[in-house]
Amino acid sequence: MEIRPLDIADVKLVKPARFVDGRGFFSEVYRTSAFTEAGLAVEFIQDNHSRSNRAGTVRGLHFQLPPHAQDKLVRVVRGRIFDVAVDVRRRSPTFGRHVAIELSAENWLQVFIPAGFAHGYCTLEPDTEVLYKASAAYAPHADAGILWDDPDLAIAWPVAAGAALLSEKDTRLPRLKDAPVLF
Repeated sequence: MEIRPLDIADVKLVKPARFVDGRGFFSEVYRTSAFTEAGLAVEFIQDNHSRSNRAGTVRGLHFQLPPHAQDKLVRVVRGRIFDVAVDVRRRSPTFGRHVAIELSAENWLQVFIPAGFAHGYCTLEPDTEVLYKASAAYAPHADAGILWDDPDLAIAWPVAAGAALLSEKDTRLPRLKDAPVLF
C-alpha cells in the first residue's frame, strides 16, 4: 500500500495493491500499521456507503465540528467521482485551498482526508457507490458544511451549477467567508 501527500500535504493519496488473476482480484484496502508508518495515527469507528443514481450528483461540502470531527478514508467501488477536500482550519497556511482527485472503481485510488477539511464529491457516472471510513460517529448537532460552488474556492467542478443534483440541505450551506463556525 502506497500512501503519499497531495498538494495539501495533510491530505493523502492511498494506493492499495490489487492482485488480479482469472478469478478476479484481491486487495487490502486498509491496514492500521501502514497508516501508522505513514504518520497517520487514526482509529476508524464507522463505515459509510453512499449510492448516487445519477451522474452530476453533488454531495458536500461537509464536515463535523470538534469534538466530533472526522478523519475520512474515501474510495469508490462502482463508478467514478470528482472528490474534493477544502482546508477549513482558520490558522492553517492552506486555509481555503482545496485538492481534488478523481477516484474510481477502475483506478482503485483512495483519499485520506483529515479532520479540519470539508469534503464533497460529484459523481461522474450513474449508479456510483462510495465507501468511506470515519474516525468519529456521525453527530447531527456537530454537522456543518460550506457551499459546494462557493466562487471564492474556485473549484473546477465537472458539472454546471444548474445541472448538479443536490440535497436541499446542501443548497443552503454558507460560503466559506460566511461560515459561522470553523476549525
